[in-house]
Amino acid sequence: MSILLRSRLRSRRINERHLRSLAQKILVYAGYPEAELSLELVGNTRMQSLNHRYRHKNSSTDVLAFPLWEGPGPRTRLLGDVVISVPMAESQAAAFGHSVDQEMVQLLTHGILHLVGYDHERGDREAQRMRRKERTIIKALQPTATIFKK
Repeated sequence: MSILLRSRLRSRRINERHLRSLAQKILVYAGYPEAELSLELVGNTRMQSLNHRYRHKNSSTDVLAFPLWEGPGPRTRLLGDVVISVPMAESQAAAFGHSVDQEMVQLLTHGILHLVGYDHERGDREAQRMRRKERTIIKALQPTATIFKK
């Protein structure tokens, strides 16, 4: 199992070992222990550009997922890409009254679930199913590891 991690952040130092371990645990709880993924941490400008290019929404967002398993053909171990806006995670953590590490767990879980086929935008029933799975995984991951270095 491999997690390709890329950070485009200059202002935040990442504990890469903890973040990779967290992603691997989420994959296990999601039912894909042998899967691989790419994870990129970006700022709001990069996220806005990606959101505009791929979703035609000219604003930043917290997490984007780009699954590779949607099309025809044989499936590989590589699920796809998860992109997280760290400034958005920081803002949401402050608004929700929890740590940035907790928000990162939430966003990474959400992104990985999108990669494996969950999609809250398909309707209320699917949104509820995805929320239940997110809560189950997040609860299993407690306590949250430290992702950002001081």
